[in-house]
Amino acid sequence: MLLAHLADIHLGFRQYPRQTPSGINQREADVAKAFQAAIDGVIASQVDVVVIAGDLFHAVRPTNAAIVFAFRQFQRLRDALPAAEVVIIAGNHDTPRSTETGSILRLFSELRIQVVTDRAERLPFKALDLAITAVPHQAYISGERPPVDQRGDAKYEVLLLHGEVDAGLNPLERWWAEPLGPLLDPREIVRAGWTYAALGHYHVTHEVAPRVWYSGALEYVTLNPWGEKAEEQKTRVKGKNWLLVDLDTGKVESQPIAAPRRVIDLESIDAGGLSAGEIDQQIRKRLTGIRGGYADQIVRLVVYQTPRHVVRELDHAAIRSAKATALHFHLDFRRPDVHAKVGSGAPGQRQTLSAVVREFLGRRPLPDRIDRDVFVHRGVELLESVTVEPERV
Repeated sequence: MLLAHLADIHLGFRQYPRQTPSGINQREADVAKAFQAAIDGVIASQVDVVVIAGDLFHAVRPTNAAIVFAFRQFQRLRDALPAAEVVIIAGNHDTPRSTETGSILRLFSELRIQVVTDRAERLPFKALDLAITAVPHQAYISGERPPVDQRGDAKYEVLLLHGEVDAGLNPLERWWAEPLGPLLDPREIVRAGWTYAALGHYHVTHEVAPRVWYSGALEYVTLNPWGEKAEEQKTRVKGKNWLLVDLDTGKVESQPIAAPRRVIDLESIDAGGLSAGEIDQQIRKRLTGIRGGYADQIVRLVVYQTPRHVVRELDHAAIRSAKATALHFHLDFRRPDVHAKVGSGAPGQRQTLSAVVREFLGRRPLPDRIDRDVFVHRGVELLESVTVEPERV
């Protein structure tokens, strides 16, 4: 019995101003292309079950183009695999704040797709001796305990959930996932004996426990793709994919999605003591050193210790040219630590934002299991990786 596990597709996601020749935001087109590639792979794998663990759309009210595209892809899936069972649950991005508003996901019921948007439901598929317990975002945050430990008696019992499971990560390592509700204990899921638990909301592929997985997103659909890329590198995840699961053996195989463009975080520059010309030279060196070039790619370069007057003297014509070449080139200037007089007239140092965060996290109450030093270090590291648009000069 083969199952395809997808999540966090975010159709309709838009970022950066560039458009395709047909007038669609380039990143929206990239996300659509990734979903189409995933559907191609699912069809080629001849799976018996397809589950989408939330956030099919990036917004509660997606554009007509995103809705039509999704409908056509699911129609293609249904035509190619008419016997396959398909289940979609609503994530936080595609759940209306008011239950009276209704969910656009219901549209896909017309294609014989099971859609669960509000309450947790157990969906039996007797012909396959399969049951899927579907827990959408609304059920997860409702205050009622999610039924993660209520396995039934079908041969194949699958848990499908959009929410946060304690995956052994500090809260700061889940920074791109909005806090949803209680942090579930994966031991409860394991003890229940699910054949497989398909999770959504965390955008990097991650094995929480045997047969308990986050599939991750199909594209970089956060405001800071470089931080997400760094998390993948740290955990040795090779880009974006969906998961192919053998429910009989428990084998989980990543099915990679070819990225339409690269996310590149260049080695930072310490510009302390450098002239504007020397900084220009370092920027050029970083850009020309990118293997394969940076045209149409997503690039960030952090430059530390750059006073405002030095930034004004940089070669902004060359910077504008680089930004026009890349899909997005984020040149992030960080000014030096500032020394100032305190209110009493005594000499002192104005705290940097990193120092303020370090002090705050150092006294914040934490669960016993979290190492404070690691927590503080990750907090400061995260702060310094956040994308902040440089001042216009």
